[in-house]
Amino acid sequence: MPVINRLADALEELTAWRRHLHETPELMYDLPQTAAFVAEQLTAFGCDEVVTGLGRTGVVGVIKGRSAGRAIGLRADMDALPITEITGAPYASKRPGLMHACGHDGHTTMLLGAARHLAETRAFAGTAIVIFQPAEEGGAGGKAMVEDGLMDRFAIEEVFGMHNLPGLPLGRFALRDGPIMASADHVEITVEGKGSHAAKPNEGVDVVLAGAAIVTALQQVVSRNLDPLSSGVVSITMFHAGEADNVLPPRAELTGTLRSLGAHIRQQLRDRVQDIAVTVGAAYGAKVTVKLVEGYPATVNHSAQAAFAREVAEEVAGAANVDGAAPPLMAAEDFAYMLEARPGAYVFIGNGESAGLHHPAYDFADEALPLGASYWVRLVERALPLV
Repeated sequence: MPVINRLADALEELTAWRRHLHETPELMYDLPQTAAFVAEQLTAFGCDEVVTGLGRTGVVGVIKGRSAGRAIGLRADMDALPITEITGAPYASKRPGLMHACGHDGHTTMLLGAARHLAETRAFAGTAIVIFQPAEEGGAGGKAMVEDGLMDRFAIEEVFGMHNLPGLPLGRFALRDGPIMASADHVEITVEGKGSHAAKPNEGVDVVLAGAAIVTALQQVVSRNLDPLSSGVVSITMFHAGEADNVLPPRAELTGTLRSLGAHIRQQLRDRVQDIAVTVGAAYGAKVTVKLVEGYPATVNHSAQAAFAREVAEEVAGAANVDGAAPPLMAAEDFAYMLEARPGAYVFIGNGESAGLHHPAYDFADEALPLGASYWVRLVERALPLV
């Protein structure tokens, strides 16, 4: 069964929804218009229950099938990014400095399209829980919804997510069993020394030199401490020190990110960064403190659910258009918290040759809307079949 005809015929309407959301981006948990739009649509569709304010500003719709059965969750994210759009599209963001640069407007629209179809047809036994999440972009909205009782309140047994992927051709899906996206921790390194005149470096402790040595030394963590078959990233992305060209400053601040695909690798990176930064700093006479801020865990697909998601994607797009052993990405995603709470799977849907995610020229490919909505509908109908 390819793309559902009714959803294909609704492309113009789905596109209008998506572009409306694109014009009015909102950040993190501050989603009054977006959440209201979603809740109003779900109510208009005839959902059996519409719950707002879950996980602060999340929205949940409950759609009951023709007979009783188990419940599965389908999740889309709603928030945008603090980026100035340069697409020049007629529906470009109307809010300077804000834009949907990651396609969450498309994700929300695909799930809304599926929700309407499911509410109209009810061709399943059980309950479909459509989850519209805030604050994926750094705010851990997925965690907030789980902690607010999402899974238990709606008796969700399995949960599924989907994200668009630039570079993956339109009409295609990609997924894998196991880790599909990385954990992401934030690291802050403070280097304290002794300031001096730049002409008399012998009278100070040079934190710029010590900091530079730390940055260089940290690049060996992945190449020399991790198993060559493991994946990890250590990136120092900011280095702040000094205010004048003739003064050696007494303090430097370095920040960056640590990423991995497994809990043991994650801890290994943390331990090595801590040890190397402190000992290298000491070799230069500087005092170093390291602060690690835990971010999202790795997004790990469960085997049975990944296999099922692959079957559904193949049914909708054709087996030739589904990569079931796609390489993982080292970006992070807070759907990880939902997959820690319940078994499930996360898939990518092709966005074609668009600008990359988080780029000011990015735009979601509206042509993908019926395909993504069809995937959601068929996933529910196959997971909760009528007897």
